[in-house]
Amino acid sequence: MSKLPPAHQFIDLSDYGRPFARIIANSLKDTRFTPVHVTIGFVISGLLAIYCILNGQFLLAAFFLVLKSILDAADGELARVKNKPSYIGRYLDSTADIILNALFILAIGYVAQASLWMSLLAFIGLQLQGTLYNYYYVILRNKLDGDKTSRVIENTAPVAFEGENQKHVNLLFNLYNILYISFDKTIYMLDEQAVKGKIFPKWFMTSISTMGLGFQLLVMAILLVLGLPTLIIPFFFAYTLAVLLFVAIRRLYY
Repeated sequence: MSKLPPAHQFIDLSDYGRPFARIIANSLKDTRFTPVHVTIGFVISGLLAIYCILNGQFLLAAFFLVLKSILDAADGELARVKNKPSYIGRYLDSTADIILNALFILAIGYVAQASLWMSLLAFIGLQLQGTLYNYYYVILRNKLDGDKTSRVIENTAPVAFEGENQKHVNLLFNLYNILYISFDKTIYMLDEQAVKGKIFPKWFMTSISTMGLGFQLLVMAILLVLGLPTLIIPFFFAYTLAVLLFVAIRRLYY
């Protein structure tokens, strides 16, 4: 199931794992496995990728990075095929993502002998890129009455879905807010009028999907396979400039 109506679906370069994610979700549809179980699976895959990076096993690390991306799509896909939307799953997924992203960058920085400051700047850049993509994507989904487990402005804990514990939703929301608030506020300040703009064209969303987490992990995987881990930190640091470019395009034309 797509997050957007058919007429507005675009080529999402960060979502290359979706076909495999759907296979996984459909195979688990009538089992006791829940989206949270799949989320735990992508956390394990991410940790295995970090272990492989630190031990110089770059081919295996690339495999686990791509597998993590596929499982990251599969948890949400399973929630949709089971018709069980979940704020607990949504915030657990995002919290796991940002922690793993930090560990990926730190591990790569360590083996590439990059300075800690450069690694931290690359992590900040990577998160700003992903936040901008998510910001525009959530705006588009809300405009078109698509998937709404994510909100444009995440400033209060949502009301739990049926079957969820409100205290658990509140706890995970607060943790999510602590980890993401600085990135969310930065992107919102850069383009707070985006929610009032026109519907973004497909080419724009496809272009900005290069900032999505799936594409970011693919870049890491490719550079690791090529034996070029020293380029990963500089790439994400430099590509942050594209955030300003995409915001400028959106403000000028849409």
